[in-house]
Amino acid sequence: MLLHSTQDKNHQVSFSKALLSPSAPNNALYAPLNLPKLDNEALKNLNYKELALKIIAAFDFDLELEVFENALKTYENFDDKTCPICLRKINDKLYINELFHGPTRAFKDMALQPFGVLLEYLKKDDDFLIMCATSGDTGPATLKSFENKKGIKVVCIYPNEGTSKTQALQMTHSNASNLKSIAIEGNFDDAQNALKTLLNDEDFKNTLKEEKLSLSAANSVNFGRILFQIIYHYYASLKIDKTIDIIVPSGNFGDALGAYYAKKMGANIGKIKIASNSNNILSEFFNTGKYDLRNKSLQKTISPAMDILISSNIERLLFDKFKYERTKELMQTLTNEKYYELSQKELELLQEDFEADFCNDDLCMQYIKQYSHLGLLDPHTCTCFKMLDPNTTTLITSTAQWSKFTPSMYQAIYDKECQDEQACMQKLAKEFNQEIHPNIANLFTSTQKQNQVCKLENLKQTIIEWIKQ
Repeated sequence: MLLHSTQDKNHQVSFSKALLSPSAPNNALYAPLNLPKLDNEALKNLNYKELALKIIAAFDFDLELEVFENALKTYENFDDKTCPICLRKINDKLYINELFHGPTRAFKDMALQPFGVLLEYLKKDDDFLIMCATSGDTGPATLKSFENKKGIKVVCIYPNEGTSKTQALQMTHSNASNLKSIAIEGNFDDAQNALKTLLNDEDFKNTLKEEKLSLSAANSVNFGRILFQIIYHYYASLKIDKTIDIIVPSGNFGDALGAYYAKKMGANIGKIKIASNSNNILSEFFNTGKYDLRNKSLQKTISPAMDILISSNIERLLFDKFKYERTKELMQTLTNEKYYELSQKELELLQEDFEADFCNDDLCMQYIKQYSHLGLLDPHTCTCFKMLDPNTTTLITSTAQWSKFTPSMYQAIYDKECQDEQACMQKLAKEFNQEIHPNIANLFTSTQKQNQVCKLENLKQTIIEWIKQ
C-alpha cells in the first residue's frame, strides 16, 4: 500500500518514505486512500501484539512484518509486559481505556515507543534530526523514545508555561546529549506552525545536509504515529464485544482519527465523540461545519495537551471523506482566510460518525472530584464525562496519568491551591491509594537542565547552533 498526499492525486509514497519525510508537498499530509477490512471473528481471541501485527499486515506496507514485530517489543517495558493498555470495566455500560502505562505516563508512548524503533531501523547509515512540537505529552514521549540513540538528534519545541510543570520537567530532565528541548514564546499552534515551516524550509534542510543530517518529525503529521493509534481502539472494541461509542479527549485529533480508521476497518464502534476544553474549535466544527480561526485566541486551561486551535489531523478526515480536490480547497481556504465551511451534506457525512462537545475548566474540576471514586482521572480524561450517555455502552479514552497534573487535581478535590507540587502529589496518592510512578517521582529530586526560552524568529538559528556544537 502507498500513502497519498491529501491534496494531490498524482503524489504517492511508500510507508517508509512517509515515515522518514512525513510532510507532503505544499504542507499536505500523507494518508491511505482506502483502508483494509478485517474479519472480527478471526481476531477476537488474539492478544494485543497478535492483533497489532494482523492490523499492520493488512496495510501491506513496504516493511517486513518482523520489523514491526521488533518495534512492538517496546511494549514489554510498559506496566504489563503482555499488554500495553489497561481496559477497565466500570459497569455494563462504561469502560475506561487507560493508555498511559508507558514510560512517560501518557498515551503518546503507545505510538512513539514503537515509532522510535522503526525510524532507527529505516535511517540505515543516515543520521537524522527528529523534530516535534508539543502541547505537553508528545515531547516527553519523543525524547524518551530516542534517548541516547546513535545517529539521531531530537529537538522538542513547546510553549513556555503552556504545559504542566511536570510535563516541562520531563522535557528538561534527560541529560542525553542527543536531546534538546526549547520553550518558545507562544502557544502550541505557534510551535506546530514553526515545525511545519521548518519541515518545508529548503535553506534549513540544506544546512542540515551540510551537517550530514536528514529531517523528520515525530508529531502526528507523521502517519507512522497514526498507525499505532488504530490498534488500541480496535483491541478495546474486540474485548468489550458489543457496539461501543468511544469518547476521545481531543486537541490535534490524531487519537480520534485512529478510532475512525479502526471503525472503517471493521471495529464495532458506533459514534466517536470528541470532547474538547474551552478551546472548542472541534466541537464547533462537528456541530456547525465551520472551521473558524478568525477572532479566536488560544486559552490556557487545566487540560493543556488539548490547548490547540489548529488540529492537523482533521485534514486526513477531510481527505478520507471528500478526497483530494475538496481537501485542497478547504485547507487552502483555511490558510488564506483562517476559515472554511462545509456544505450541509458534507457536515451530515461527518455527523454519521462523530459527535462533539466541550467542557470548561469549572465543569472539568467538578468531574475530577465527582468521579474520583473510580480512581484519580486526569483533567483531559475528565472532559469526556460531559458526553457520557448512561443508556449507551461507552468507552472513555484515558490519555494521561493524573500525577502529571497535580495542581489541578489537588484544587479540584480539596478546593485549595497547591503550594508544593511534590507534597500535593504524595497526599493525593496516599488518600486515593495510587502509586506515583518512579519516572514522575524522580523528576522532583533529579538535576534539571536549564529551561531555554526562545523567540519564534530565533528558533531556526537556535536549532542550527545546537546542531553545530
